[in-house]
Amino acid sequence: MWAFSEVIDGMAEACKAFNTPVVSGNVSFYNETEGRGIVPTPVIGMLGLLDDVRKVIQPGFKNAGDFIALLGATRDDLAGSEYQSVMEGQTGNRVPALDLDAELAVQAACLNAAQKGLLRSAHDCADGGLAVALAECCFSSLNRAAMGADIDVTGEYDLTTRLFSESPSRIIISFDQALLGDIEEVVAAAGCPMTLLGNVGSDRLRIETDGEEIIQLDVSEMESAWRSSLAGKLQAEAMAAGAE
Repeated sequence: MWAFSEVIDGMAEACKAFNTPVVSGNVSFYNETEGRGIVPTPVIGMLGLLDDVRKVIQPGFKNAGDFIALLGATRDDLAGSEYQSVMEGQTGNRVPALDLDAELAVQAACLNAAQKGLLRSAHDCADGGLAVALAECCFSSLNRAAMGADIDVTGEYDLTTRLFSESPSRIIISFDQALLGDIEEVVAAAGCPMTLLGNVGSDRLRIETDGEEIIQLDVSEMESAWRSSLAGKLQAEAMAAGAE
């Protein structure tokens, strides 16, 4: 209960920093499924206003040759990550620290760039870290085809951290190469760090570090695995339950 109370206090602090009202929500403390408890989780409802629908920014890459960049900074935040859960079977006892000033800077940079019509795409970098977010940016949508990317993740941390750390306050953006100077001005004005990652193009996601290719995956195969994963998991659980 103390941990949950702290979560609510943290959410309230963030809402005050962003001047953002929570208009609805729900909390479930005692739900169980097949005798297994569910971790108490707050669900919040938010409302946003968009003055010009022509400035809607979607998450997927769109044009070959566009620059791909990361707003915000990657830190050593593997604890509590999807990587740690899947690969190590644990979630750790530490969560990434949230710097509200850094979050405000990242959001301001992204919002201002979008309002100026500079962005082709923007996607939060959250569950699964940078590698997973980049893969999701490659996937198709109802009005555009899938697009691959060539990425360089050279940095100060080890490779696993660079790819899968779940540091908060990060957004992946893409934009026309000719607009790099304009983007840099907006980012600098917001006091937000930005790192160029690579370019949009091809039908594969290629990631290299220090001149060595470490990932090369066909986008259609990745998207197929992503879109079918929930159905596959539910079917496997149903078959296991039937066998019992």
